[in-house]
Amino acid sequence: MTDAAQDPRTEMFEQLARIGKAVSNPHRLELIDLLAQGERRVDALARETGLSAANASLHLQALQRARLVERQRVGAEVRYRLADPLVIRLWQAIRAVGEARLAEVAELVRLYHADREHFEAIDLDTLRQRLAQDAVIVIDVRPEIEYRSGHLPGARSIPVSDLLSRLRELPPDESIVAYCRGPYCVMADEAVALLTAHGYRAARFEGGFPEWQVAGLPVEREAKP
Repeated sequence: MTDAAQDPRTEMFEQLARIGKAVSNPHRLELIDLLAQGERRVDALARETGLSAANASLHLQALQRARLVERQRVGAEVRYRLADPLVIRLWQAIRAVGEARLAEVAELVRLYHADREHFEAIDLDTLRQRLAQDAVIVIDVRPEIEYRSGHLPGARSIPVSDLLSRLRELPPDESIVAYCRGPYCVMADEAVALLTAHGYRAARFEGGFPEWQVAGLPVEREAKP
C-alpha cells in the first residue's frame, strides 16, 4: 500500500474537492447562475450581484482556478463565461439537492415564489410541442444583453421592465409563454401577472434559458454584447 499522501485515489478526491470548495460561497453560486445566461463583463456581473468589481473578480478567479469558468480579454475588457455546460448541470444538481434535503431552502423557495401557484406553468416538453405546432408566442423577458447571448428559437426580446409599454406588440388573441433565467428567476412571473391583468392568455416556462440549452435544444444567438 502506498503512503496516503501519494495514493492516486486520495489525490483524485482531493482534486474533486476543489470543485466543492469553489462553489461553497453564495456569491459564486450567484455568479454561476448569471453566467449560465451567457458571457459577461466583470463590471456587469458586479452590478448584478451587488459586489464591488474587485470582489467579483476575486470570486471569478476562484471559479477559474477550479476550471469552472474561463476568462477572455477583449481590448480593455475582461469577459467571463462558463467553461462547460456541465457547470450548469452542477448548479442544477446543487439546487435540486438543496430543495430536497434542506427544509430551509424548500421553505425559502416557497415564500419567494408564493404567487407562482396562481399562474399556469408549462414544462420543457410542452413548450417544445407548442413551438413545433406554431401554437404559441414566446417572449424572453431577461435583459436584452442576455437575449443576444442566446435565446430560444423565435423568441421575442421584451425585457420585463419594458413589457407594459410594449403590450401592443403582442396579439391579444394568441397564447403567450414568458421565460427568464431559470426556476429562481421571478421576471417571467412578473410578466405573466402583467399580461394576465391585461387580458392576455399567458403562461410561464417553468425552466429558463439554461434548462433549454443543457437539454441540447436549438439556441439562437446574436452578436456578442
